[in-house]
Amino acid sequence: MDSRYLNLLAKEFPTINSAASEIINLSAIRSLPKSTEYFFSDIHGEHEAFIHMLRSASGVIRKKLDDRLSSIISEQEREKLSTLIYYPENEMKRLRSENVINDNWLKTTIYHLVLVCERVSSKYTRSRVRKRAPKDMVYILDELLNVTDDINKELYYDEIIKTILDTGIAEKFIISLCKLIQSLALDTLHIIGDIFDRGPRADIIFDELEAVQDIDIQWGNHDISWIGAAAGNPALAANVIRIAMRYNSFDLLEDGYGLNLRALAVFASEVYKNDDCSLFYPNVLDDNIYDAVDKHLAAKMHKAITIIQLKLEGKLIEEHPEWEMSDRDLFRRVDFENYTIEENGKIYKLKDENFPTVDKNNPLELSEGEKELMNVLVNSFKHSEKLNRHINFLLSHGSMYKIFNGNLMFHGCIPMNENGEFSEMKISGKKYSGKALFDAIDKIVNNAYYEYDRNTLAFDKDFVWYLWCGANSPLYGKDRMTFFERTFLDAKELHKETHNPYYRLSENVGICRIILRHFGLSENGHIINGHVPVKIKDGESPVKAGGRLFVIDGGISKAYQPTTGIAGYTLIYDSHSLSLAEHKPFVKGQYNSSPTVKIVENMKERVNISDTDKGIELLSQINDLRELLEAYKSGEIKEK
Repeated sequence: MDSRYLNLLAKEFPTINSAASEIINLSAIRSLPKSTEYFFSDIHGEHEAFIHMLRSASGVIRKKLDDRLSSIISEQEREKLSTLIYYPENEMKRLRSENVINDNWLKTTIYHLVLVCERVSSKYTRSRVRKRAPKDMVYILDELLNVTDDINKELYYDEIIKTILDTGIAEKFIISLCKLIQSLALDTLHIIGDIFDRGPRADIIFDELEAVQDIDIQWGNHDISWIGAAAGNPALAANVIRIAMRYNSFDLLEDGYGLNLRALAVFASEVYKNDDCSLFYPNVLDDNIYDAVDKHLAAKMHKAITIIQLKLEGKLIEEHPEWEMSDRDLFRRVDFENYTIEENGKIYKLKDENFPTVDKNNPLELSEGEKELMNVLVNSFKHSEKLNRHINFLLSHGSMYKIFNGNLMFHGCIPMNENGEFSEMKISGKKYSGKALFDAIDKIVNNAYYEYDRNTLAFDKDFVWYLWCGANSPLYGKDRMTFFERTFLDAKELHKETHNPYYRLSENVGICRIILRHFGLSENGHIINGHVPVKIKDGESPVKAGGRLFVIDGGISKAYQPTTGIAGYTLIYDSHSLSLAEHKPFVKGQYNSSPTVKIVENMKERVNISDTDKGIELLSQINDLRELLEAYKSGEIKEK
């Protein structure tokens, strides 16, 4: 080993004893069971349902609580305790207002919470638990969780709890204990894309995710759209606003991210004042709380931004013939004299005939008012402090794909040909496919936002739009996006979007094994995707290709629940098994409706940390420390 590295290591472990102690510590950690991993996909802004899944660890906390306390307290008492664990501040406030809290309640509750915390923390080292605990409560929690004298255990508990009550910190301590249980239960979190759009408050989801210590995100096409909007791509800024208008998400834009929609409201009111904009009324799945907008005005705003988006997208298609998307430049092809468009040799009548901002001779040209409006909107995205903090989090914790503990995670697909080969895509004159395509896209997306390479910046900002809806985009994975047809044409035969062959071929175990090998993984690993809702109500299974593929978009988004028949999946990977939790629709206030959990694969042997990526990393550290020990013993390095 490089002597310089050994000397640096010696500064951290300056004696034989300190190096030997760390070897013992790391070896002990490797023998512990692996931590529990949770996989979520396609959250789509459903903040209340998703946050409940996080705080309840998708039913795992309730199971641990029942295992430990079923012989001690009743079902009703366990329900109350689990609600306290999930929402400690709100519950303490409610209980205080109802005069439930007294010394006996505090003492009993702390005792029960300690027992639950012991069960949840049983697979972790004391050091790991201390790191998760609130700093001002570390010592007390450590004492309570590590009583080894079983004979005097309750007496010891009583004495510590009595002191907690005497010092007046009992309520604060209960809240800290509940949050520690949440944190320990939710150890490693994987988000398989699409945090944004449709649901009401993606910003609140990001606030929650920022507090998770071990998290990674694989971008979805909706996430990419927001990244592009924040990077200043006008077409994606328009797209983000259009989707928010469609789903009535004004709270997200204005209260959440402080985006300036006043200019859009004024513009739409003036330009479309005599237009009822009947095609553009929002799909109201959730009411706005802070920024209720009249539905008539919302429809006008929705139409205004839709027309602008179609123009901007047409310009991008024109500027990038290499994307081969001329068939999607539909707005340019509209006959604005007769309000018709020709598709596949057939003439279709548009459902709307009022386009006051369209120059019939140059339909893609923005009007002066539209140009001014987009300048305001794009700058609003670029200068939203909270939005850019969340986008930075999405980029720093995210990527196109993730390999972790033998599993491959990505949101959509690996573009493939019908013969099962990875299809090639030319980017800036160079062809990419498979893993190389993912790696190239990763660099492009980061450059589009962080602007570290000015030479490719203009192309990269444009290309992020292609990732949103392009046929060869791994994040979209369909031959076309038919939002123009679905908006303006009453012709269902034109609404069809055909999935990339990957979605059919990947259900074959042989194809999954080819993909796993391509990414350097064992054939016994798993591919974990989202993006396409699984129609459980129609008998479709999320477990495909003989257990090699999991598609876990189960409809957390209310918009998809009629399609899936459930309200989302959590894939849970602990030391014993892989399980799928099927969630019921979230009802605020009904916090004890546990998901249905099914084991889909049992591990042949219990998986320890030594069997994981973390275990390999720890073994490398142990080997380095052994070399340091040899250097001390040989006199090559002197003890300090």
